[in-house]
Amino acid sequence: MTTLRSREAAGDTDWWRSAVVYQIYPRSFADDNGDGVGDINGIRSRLPHLARLGVDAIWINPWYPSPMKDAGYDVSDYRAIEPVFGTMADAEALMAEAHALGIRVILDIVPNHTSDQHPWFQAALAAGPGSPERARYIFRDGRGPGGDLPPNDWRSEFGGPAWSRVTEADGRPGQWYLRLFAPEQPDVNWDHPDVHAEFEQSLRFWFDRGVDGFRIDVAHGLVKDAGLADVAGLEFPLPDGTPEGVEHPHWDQPGVHDIFRRWRAVADSYDGPRVFCGEIWVGRDHRLTAYLRPDELHTAFNFNFLMAPWLASALRETITSTLAAHAAVGAPATWVLGNHDVCRPVSRYARPQDRVREGFPSLQGYLGLPADLDAGRRRARAAALLSLALPGGAYVFAGEELGLPEVEDIPLEARQDPMVAGTGGANIGRDGCRVPLPWTTDGSSFGFGPDGGAAPWLPQPPDWGRWSTAAQEGDPASFLELYRAALSVRGGHPALGDGALAWVDAGPDVLAFTREPGFGCWVNLGTDPVPLPAGRVLVASGPLGDGALPADTAAWLALG
Repeated sequence: MTTLRSREAAGDTDWWRSAVVYQIYPRSFADDNGDGVGDINGIRSRLPHLARLGVDAIWINPWYPSPMKDAGYDVSDYRAIEPVFGTMADAEALMAEAHALGIRVILDIVPNHTSDQHPWFQAALAAGPGSPERARYIFRDGRGPGGDLPPNDWRSEFGGPAWSRVTEADGRPGQWYLRLFAPEQPDVNWDHPDVHAEFEQSLRFWFDRGVDGFRIDVAHGLVKDAGLADVAGLEFPLPDGTPEGVEHPHWDQPGVHDIFRRWRAVADSYDGPRVFCGEIWVGRDHRLTAYLRPDELHTAFNFNFLMAPWLASALRETITSTLAAHAAVGAPATWVLGNHDVCRPVSRYARPQDRVREGFPSLQGYLGLPADLDAGRRRARAAALLSLALPGGAYVFAGEELGLPEVEDIPLEARQDPMVAGTGGANIGRDGCRVPLPWTTDGSSFGFGPDGGAAPWLPQPPDWGRWSTAAQEGDPASFLELYRAALSVRGGHPALGDGALAWVDAGPDVLAFTREPGFGCWVNLGTDPVPLPAGRVLVASGPLGDGALPADTAAWLALG
């Protein structure tokens, strides 16, 4: 039977069109040295788990040197390893060991901003207004008397103005610099040739060491309006029907596409595929797939699917529009249920889905809504089968294969997301999906680190071991065994991965489709059981009735 890995070994250059990619947040995956923070050697120790799970690639969140003001997304050196995570030798060993298991390695790259400790920014502060060093960033004089007001009305994603004012060398209040995220994350100026050269050299540095691709952080945000025009209340993502001439001044600017054409040329200069996946929050399908034209990025995260409520009409509309838009540019879709920035699916789906605010994937959007975690688990299991059956590739965030819920009761003083401080605690941030993983049923950190080591960097719930790999191993009703079974079927069934689907009319609360040859997926999002067609059940997300699919359950079928 042909699997994705056997096709790769035979020289298939399109592995990325069907790949299941497992996201690793290194701080929270596995702690080898006992300092309370996950590390590269911890990842190495768990590669057998990933190989048995059946994933095709891993995506590792930033492992570069960083002051960690935003968990590594404030990078001070793009061509080295953060000592907290290990050494370059550890990284090279990880890549070699992953490749030996047939697992490709994708890194994160953060091109919208650097750390304020990056040598470039430190040089910019020292050099002063009008200097070549400041031209690599976006420095401007302030508005109002004495320049005391920010240069425009842009707002930070972490709360407050998107500008910070510096103190010049002579002690006077000086210019302002743009930072769409934390104050320690100054935005770089993509109109400057040094910025292009720096990032292209960084891509080559890692490609030369065997990295298979990059996930691009804030890929839609690199280029800013030349005049830094005020947002003036313009909504983003821009709603459907917005005239094409209307552009947001700092998101999804047309000039960003030239950057990625240059990056694609770098990737295509290598033997064997080097691929890109963009983190692109733009809402409208045609604006997303504009990044996926044949000379730009290979794939992009499908956030519209992630944000859709557990309602058949909303999901079907999203799936249909996604597939049509991607087909128009010849790109595969990707299906994503969670990541390090959003509320875990078990807890999202636990809320009343007709009251969920679409487009608000973080925990903040669900506070105050009652949670039925049993329903959330049933729906998350069914959603996993749905996403893995759809045409294209899929991403699995570490812990989804365990059915981990969002940790919602982290004390405010223990939260580390800069979003918390930036909003004065009004937004509780993203820490709840980043709590270190449980590997064992007991122990001081449930196997995340060695017993007797430092406490994990975020507190784990006292019952965290009940969701561990050890607790679920061999239990056919567990999340872990469901994912293993589904990925085994996916890797071997010729209908799955990239391709097409045909919808089947099975009722208003049912998502049903077939894929050739001989595969069907039925998902019941209603409250009553629905009949299944004749066929052999390959894998189901829950117990089936007598030829019927219970509510909040999915089943894969061999048809014909």
